[in-house]
Amino acid sequence: MDQLLQQILGYAKAAWHRRWWGVAVAWLVCIVGWTWVMMIPDRYQASARVYVDTQTLLKPLLSGLAAEPNVEQQIKLMTRQLVSRPTLEKVARMTDLDVKAKTPEQTEQMLNGLAGKISIADAGRENLYTISYQDANGDLAKKVVQSLLTIFVESSLGKTRQDISSSQRFIEEQLQQYQQKLTDAENALKEFKQKHIGMMPGQGGDYYAKLAEVSTQLRQAQLDQAEAVNRRDQLKRQLADEEPELTAAAAAGATNSEIDDRIQALQKGMDQMRLQYTELHPDVQATKRLIEKLQAEKKADLAKIKADPSGTRIQNPVYQQLTLSIAEADANVSSLRARVGEYQRRYADLRQASNMIPQVEQEYTQLTRDYDVYRQNYDALLKRRESVTMSGEVESKTDTVDFRVIDPPFVPSQPAWPNRPLLLTLVTLGGLGAGIAVAFLLSQLRRTVTDRRVLRELTGLPLLGAVSRVETDETRRRKRKGLLTYLATLGSLIAAYGAVMVLQLLVSRAG
Repeated sequence: MDQLLQQILGYAKAAWHRRWWGVAVAWLVCIVGWTWVMMIPDRYQASARVYVDTQTLLKPLLSGLAAEPNVEQQIKLMTRQLVSRPTLEKVARMTDLDVKAKTPEQTEQMLNGLAGKISIADAGRENLYTISYQDANGDLAKKVVQSLLTIFVESSLGKTRQDISSSQRFIEEQLQQYQQKLTDAENALKEFKQKHIGMMPGQGGDYYAKLAEVSTQLRQAQLDQAEAVNRRDQLKRQLADEEPELTAAAAAGATNSEIDDRIQALQKGMDQMRLQYTELHPDVQATKRLIEKLQAEKKADLAKIKADPSGTRIQNPVYQQLTLSIAEADANVSSLRARVGEYQRRYADLRQASNMIPQVEQEYTQLTRDYDVYRQNYDALLKRRESVTMSGEVESKTDTVDFRVIDPPFVPSQPAWPNRPLLLTLVTLGGLGAGIAVAFLLSQLRRTVTDRRVLRELTGLPLLGAVSRVETDETRRRKRKGLLTYLATLGSLIAAYGAVMVLQLLVSRAG
């Protein structure tokens, strides 16, 4: 911190040695600036305030029935149109400014200057606007503001009627177009439904579920057919192992073998019943009688074999039974083959139909979506047409906006610009600042050693000592005289500033 303070003090000492250059620059800047400020022409500002009343009793009554124009937005648009080229040309004609412009370049320059001086601002309250214009001629400024106020009030919202009329024409044209689109969409939808009867969404059920069901039935039928074919082939193999005819002894042996199997099965069943019932139980007694009967039949068959030893051949019952089973199996395979063919045909038809259904649904969805959009827009346009019709009646028979001039165009006696006291003060401060800046720059351009620290920084060598300057009475007197002269010169600059301010005050009062 001490080093920074010493550096600042060093800069101040260096600038002090160039103080006369700073004073000279300050005087030069102030004289030039004061002269320029005093020569700036005065500009007077004319202004007027107008209030736009947009409140109307019909607004809440017709809410939802008639189209409510955005009055605030239209008023803002009108305020912007006041600085448009057509409006500026009209103002120039009303104030005779166009007479002074002889060439297109002068006309363009005049219109640009007119637009740059016009100000339209919100006065701080809702719908309260201030129109102002600055010019060296106060009467001209007042005429310009009066012209702008007249244009602003006379323009009113008459353009709303034109907007309503054009809106009605536009809506009628759109209604005719949408009516034709609706007719075309209805015809296209009718033809599409006639062409794809049974395949429309909601008709004929879910094709994909039917396809899955038929696919399952087809696989089951194919499985049943394969099982039937395997059973038939097994029966054929068994038939190939059997003889068509048997001898009586072989038949009896086969019969006895069958009887023995039945007797053995009945004995096993009776053993099971004996575990639960006694010998007197009816089931046990019935089984005994059946076993005795089968044993009797077996003995009778054996007696027949002994009585006919010639070996007469008879039909093999197993062969006959297998032949009947094979015929039955062939019939079953043929039936299952027909069923598989039918399911395959159904599956192919459903497969073809299911491939077409997404396209049919897509086309139908597109047709219905277009029809719904056209229908909604047509209904909305019908409602808008009635609303616009009622809005036209309201606009033509009532006043939606009321303009009230709060303050007529007025020009104060004092100019609005320039603010000479402020400019003179700024010029004086700027001159002093410029003098200080020049003194500092000169001290940096032509560096001088003001103390031991600066010398050490410039040379980079150690400082062994310093010889102080011995001042005599004469040198102290000259230094004091120079300081007083400098202060007098600086004070005269401040006094000159005060004199210029007094002169400005007198001139403004005299004006």
